Amino acid sequence: MTRTWVITGASRGLGQALALAAAEAGDRVLATVRTPGSAPEHRNVVEHVLDVRDRAAARETVQRAVAEFGRLDVVVNNAGYGLVGMAEEVSEEEARDILEANLLGALWLTQAALPVLREQKSGHVVQISSVGGAGSVPGFGLYNASKWGLEGMSEAIAQEVAEFGVRVSIVEPGGMDTEWATGSMRFTAPNPAYDGLRERMFGTTTVPWATAGTGGGTPPAEIAAEILQHVNDPADQRLRVLTGADAPGMVAAALSGRLTDYRQDKRFSDAEI
Repeated sequence: MTRTWVITGASRGLGQALALAAAEAGDRVLATVRTPGSAPEHRNVVEHVLDVRDRAAARETVQRAVAEFGRLDVVVNNAGYGLVGMAEEVSEEEARDILEANLLGALWLTQAALPVLREQKSGHVVQISSVGGAGSVPGFGLYNASKWGLEGMSEAIAQEVAEFGVRVSIVEPGGMDTEWATGSMRFTAPNPAYDGLRERMFGTTTVPWATAGTGGGTPPAEIAAEILQHVNDPADQRLRVLTGADAPGMVAAALSGRLTDYRQDKRFSDAEI
């Protein structure tokens, strides 16, 4: 069966790669972008301009997908961005902006899609998180907050909609060879008090750093292929899906640190399965 996808943030990076992978597989894709004319070109891809922070526009996006293709099968909340800054440095506007885009944007589109998926008794919501949704590092606290929030929300949604035949997946990529860490990164105004930590973390006290090129890591086409394989396999019922070469090690390190803390409470150790 030919499926219909809605993929946000499809103008570049993982969103673009996934839109092309689904289209090449013969599915139809409503690819949402912020800038008109920036969606990938493919006979099975239709561009749709969307600011994911706009709840009403999210509902219009789902309505268009159903009107144009007759159904909706896979929703991918991929749109978002990174923010570099120590928590003390983050302004109110910067904090609200990243939560609006990375967390609430995913909520609005998921809310818009669920009535359609429930009625069909089928469908798949794919939330693009990060290894930063499993652990935190200095300088990325608000980005981590947006992804931890996305994961907590999505874990609850998965349990809420399972009885309607709707799957939910949380994808946790590691490092990807995209512009996320360069041209797509945003930076807070630095406080000199944190220059020592910045030097140890990033190798420089200067921000913003160079915005040319890509950040290295797994090519986005390979991540997209992993996601497509997961969506295609009804037997793969994982909630959290690691993608990319370095993701397993990064998540293992993050969880190990958390378990070390918990195990200092003997009650936790006694309760471990």
